[in-house]
Amino acid sequence: MSYTLDISQKAPLSAVYPALIAVSFINRSNDPAVNPVIGTTFVEADLVSSDKATHPVALKVENDEPIFGTQAVLEKLLASHGSVLKGANSKGGKLEEEWITFTATRLIGADYRSAAKAIEELDSHLTLRTFIVGYTPSIADIAVYGALRGNPQFYALIRKPTYINVNRWSKYLESIPSITQAVEAAEAAKKSASAAANPGKKVQSGNFEIGLKNTDKGVVTRFPPEPSGYLHIGHAKAAMLNQYFANMYKGKMIVRFDDTNPSKEKQEYQDSILEDLSLLGIHGDQITYTSNYFKELFDYCVQMLKEGKAYCDDTPQEQMRDERFKGIASSKRDVSVADNLQIFTEEMKNATDKGRTYCVRAKISVDDPNKALRDPVIYRCNTEFPHHRTGTAWKLYPTYDFACPIVDSIEGVTHALRTIEYRDRNDQYWWMLNALGLRKVDIWDFARLNFVKTLLSKRKLTKLVDMGRVWGWDDPRFPTVRGIRRRGMTIEALRDFIISQGPSKNIVNLDWTLIWAINKKVIDPIAPRFTALWKEGVVEVELLGEDAKESVEEKPKHKKNPAVGTKKVHYGPKILIDQVDCQSFKEGEEVTLMDWGNAIVDTIVRDGDKVTKLTMKLHLAGDFKKTEKKITWLATNQDVVDVDLVDFDYLITKDKLEEDDKMEDFLNDNTEFRVEAVADVNVRDVQQGEIIQFERKGYYRCDVAWKEGVKPVFFNIPTGKEERKVKA
Repeated sequence: MSYTLDISQKAPLSAVYPALIAVSFINRSNDPAVNPVIGTTFVEADLVSSDKATHPVALKVENDEPIFGTQAVLEKLLASHGSVLKGANSKGGKLEEEWITFTATRLIGADYRSAAKAIEELDSHLTLRTFIVGYTPSIADIAVYGALRGNPQFYALIRKPTYINVNRWSKYLESIPSITQAVEAAEAAKKSASAAANPGKKVQSGNFEIGLKNTDKGVVTRFPPEPSGYLHIGHAKAAMLNQYFANMYKGKMIVRFDDTNPSKEKQEYQDSILEDLSLLGIHGDQITYTSNYFKELFDYCVQMLKEGKAYCDDTPQEQMRDERFKGIASSKRDVSVADNLQIFTEEMKNATDKGRTYCVRAKISVDDPNKALRDPVIYRCNTEFPHHRTGTAWKLYPTYDFACPIVDSIEGVTHALRTIEYRDRNDQYWWMLNALGLRKVDIWDFARLNFVKTLLSKRKLTKLVDMGRVWGWDDPRFPTVRGIRRRGMTIEALRDFIISQGPSKNIVNLDWTLIWAINKKVIDPIAPRFTALWKEGVVEVELLGEDAKESVEEKPKHKKNPAVGTKKVHYGPKILIDQVDCQSFKEGEEVTLMDWGNAIVDTIVRDGDKVTKLTMKLHLAGDFKKTEKKITWLATNQDVVDVDLVDFDYLITKDKLEEDDKMEDFLNDNTEFRVEAVADVNVRDVQQGEIIQFERKGYYRCDVAWKEGVKPVFFNIPTGKEERKVKA
């Protein structure tokens, strides 16, 4: 039976995602009864039923009348594909239908307050449950999660620990490959449709229809990080794309640590990479290590030496580099097989004084125009450091260029997706496989993420750490996943941005404003609002009038999102106002004190340009719509909190460093801007890692939380606009 899901481009995602994810889930199931797959089409017009009511989705079933509306479509899918969409031990599907109704009536189209109440009920339901219905994911989980995922405000809310059970449930769903595959496919389909519908408009959407070849026998991808540093945003893109295409073709992805250089690698880096991948929702179907194959790689090198396809070379490094550049053959290129085997299996394997002077080179070409084919090094000795996994068992190690194609072939990798910078080495990759008679692996190149004024070379990032130019690998000026998270980037925004870039081959130097603008959309609906004033020059203002009395009131932390909670706002006859605001006032001018009311400037005392004293008359009957200036303030009858507000600039001054550029010549000597401020008393409750907004100052992430004797520190979060760095 043929099915097609029609989706209106105009429909809100909260109404679309439940059906779109359900269809994706069905199409990716291994149930032979699900045949054929359900097709999906996007239409620009609104969808209507026979009663002319507008509906976001419609399901066409061969010659039958279309089924309109999210609820009806989900119920039909449950009825026709129950083997996939019912939870284990779900008692016939009635409970799933109840939760479909819950989704349609309580979440889709709901306002924030109503949705928060529904989520609270869901949280209670999940107290002793892993899934909403039964013991496996069902259409109940898909429908509810889809509606929440499609609404940024609701999705941000369930990610907070307030709803502990819903938070746990959503994170667990996102660790299940079948669910993440369905969600990613749904998101990609919606974005691709948006791009197709707006050909003249710039849409931040990646095109994932890259047409991988030879997929009929299955797809296995791999992400092979070297554990020599922390995961950065470029690695994150590679990992996400490899997972995406493994999921798209119902294959698997291997996370394989390329641990062939003990001089640079540490267990610390390996552990951090796995942790950061997990935060990004990336869970390899298999985790392996190149070091698992050291014996096999050693044997393959012996095979190449025996067949005259490699040789041992003790030419000094600088001379070897010069000869390769000029296309000059090494004097050791034609040494006998017997001598080469003796050097490799006895001298190099045991790292003797003689052996340590040698390396092994593949005998490919002396003067090929592609310099990657000019007899590359494939083995070298290393006794400087013990290997973090194998200790001192080995004294010689394969290079990445030798090990990677071999292990790819051994592990069954079918498609190696890697950044375009490796393109010149593709022929070398295939040469290794051909030389050893191993199975061929297809390669797809995609552009690496490049950002203006940003270093992504682990060698250069390591150097900055060693030089003390940054605080460590999690420095908020670093492009590592930990660094940008410490600056205030959310995982949701990072994932959305990387998926939006797709696997394009076009090399572009991206501006950070793109990703920070996405991040703002995530944090704005949920960041609690507080008040902070620059400490330097702050003016104590006397308020006149009978309303200028001391009081404390409970106010929402976010005017548009009451679920964020409340805070205590202090009022009194003496308040603090920023010097820059006071300098802009004129006597007799009416201004608005935010969250209080209007006040009329009475007297201003100045010392030159600086305001030293100010009085104002409260005028709470005044119309705030008619005032030009809306001012933040703090009453003095509270224990205001001294805080440090920190902003950052790029570490380098040039948009892109060229090959011949020396990094040290372009380092920015002034990258941290720290100013002292005073904040309202509620800041004492802000926890480390929490993202807030200081009104009229910007968004901030708490890096150091308040406690007795400890000054809180907040890092400014960019919002995608050009922002002036505030200098102390």
